[in-house]
Amino acid sequence: MRGKHDHTRERTLRREQTESERALWERLRDRRLAGFKFRRQHRIGPYFVDFVCAEVRLVIEVDGSQHLDQIEYDTVRSQFLQAQGYRVVRFWNDEVLVRMDDVLDEIVRALRTPHPPAAQAPSTALAHSARRS
Repeated sequence: MRGKHDHTRERTLRREQTESERALWERLRDRRLAGFKFRRQHRIGPYFVDFVCAEVRLVIEVDGSQHLDQIEYDTVRSQFLQAQGYRVVRFWNDEVLVRMDDVLDEIVRALRTPHPPAAQAPSTALAHSARRS
């Protein structure tokens, strides 16, 4: 076991990835996307994020329909991550499966666009809500 944390939960989440998470991971792993290194099912504070590029502090979340019932939880979680200096970008499962190239383009834009310091980071809840429309 590396570090002071038990990594059992991360391992379980990696084994139980959704189809869309698996598909996106195949495009992100081994620096395949614009040369950036990603980790999957990575712990940040009390939360596990689907994917993170630590170099530019970018979190990628792939959401299923269960997130419609946990909007408040996701908002609090995103605010915590932003307070830690991360930017959070969310996609729906079907977006990843049906429009993979568009998703990858959006991720590359986020990777290459500097984001404001944590104190000035905007809320991602509105962007995610708008995407649902």
